[in-house]
Amino acid sequence: MEIVSMYSVPFFIFIFLIFGFVKKVDIYDCFVSGAKMGLESTFNIVPSLIGLMVAIAMFRESGCLELITNAISPVTNLIHMPPEVVPLSFLRPISGSAALATVTDIFEHLGPDSMQGKIASIMMGSTETTFYTIAVYFGSVGIKNIRYTLFAALSADLCGMVMSVLLAQIF
Repeated sequence: MEIVSMYSVPFFIFIFLIFGFVKKVDIYDCFVSGAKMGLESTFNIVPSLIGLMVAIAMFRESGCLELITNAISPVTNLIHMPPEVVPLSFLRPISGSAALATVTDIFEHLGPDSMQGKIASIMMGSTETTFYTIAVYFGSVGIKNIRYTLFAALSADLCGMVMSVLLAQIF
């Protein structure tokens, strides 16, 4: 299996080169054109990402995250969501790196096999960085009106969060 993974990328590059040669396509020009389009997409996305990263840092450092976590604790207690996991449920739709830092903290202090660790693991796999994804995909094509996308995506995230608590308790 190791041999397959080692040679698969060079094999596909070779196949693309042969295919381009047979079809008489200028492969280098196609590559440069694709790289140019990729850089243009990057420049369109960067302002949204910078704004999102600044907002996340302000949210965490201002104490708002802790305030909101404490305010909704009566609701999270209904589904038996441990208080250590509540910040993850807020950060996951906003930032993958902030969510990963929270999960790492849970693993270091409580262990990956603890109930909190299991919930955090399931939550990371069953939810999405919704705001990041919307900012990147809609920003890259210039769509300003996201209509029902945010509501649908956050509803799916909420479902994933609740189910992560329930599944961790079952298993």
